[in-house]
Amino acid sequence: MSRLSPLKREEMPEFEELFYDADKRGREVPNLLRVLARKPEILRALRELRRVTISDGKVSKELKNMVAQLSSLSAGCNYCAAHNAGFAIDMGLTAEKEDQLWSYETSDLFTEAERAALRLAQSAVQTPNAVTDEDFDNLKKFYDEEAIVEILSVIGVFGFYNRVNDTLATKLESYPKSIAEKYLTKQGWVVGKHE
Repeated sequence: MSRLSPLKREEMPEFEELFYDADKRGREVPNLLRVLARKPEILRALRELRRVTISDGKVSKELKNMVAQLSSLSAGCNYCAAHNAGFAIDMGLTAEKEDQLWSYETSDLFTEAERAALRLAQSAVQTPNAVTDEDFDNLKKFYDEEAIVEILSVIGVFGFYNRVNDTLATKLESYPKSIAEKYLTKQGWVVGKHE
C-alpha cells in the first residue's frame, strides 16, 4: 500500500488531461503522478523532463525505454521496471525482444551498440557506481557525446523515479503489473511492496 495516498481525479482538476488521455487508452493514471500532484509544480516539471528525455533524438525511443527498464529493475524498483516494460511494448518493442531484454549480452536480437548502452544502464545504478572506463570507451564507439547525454539523462531521470516510487511503495496499476508478470518474473520481478 502506498505510503502517501494518490489524489482522486476531482482533487486535481489542473491535471484533467492526464485522466482524459488515460481514459482514451483504457488505462489508469499512474499512482505516482497522482501523488506528485500534491505539488503541481514538481509534477509539471517532471512530466516535461521525462517527455524531453524519452523523446526521439540521436537515440531511439525504443532504446531509451529499454535503458529505463533495465536501470529500474537493476536499481530494485519493480514499479518503474513494470511501467517501462509497458511503455516499451506500447512503443513497438517486439514481445520477443522484451522477453530477451535481460539476456541482452548474449541474445542475437541486440546490437553491439544496444549492448553498450544497456551495460552502462545496468552498471550506472549500482552502489557504488560500477561504470568503468572500458564501459565508457565502448559506448563512445557507437554514440557521440550528444547521444551519450541522452542515455545518461534517461538513467538519471529514472533514478529519481526509482527512489521516489520505492520509498513511497507506490501501488502498481493493473496494466503495467500484467506486462511485468508476463515478461519480468523470470528475472526475479515481484510486485512486492507495490501491491
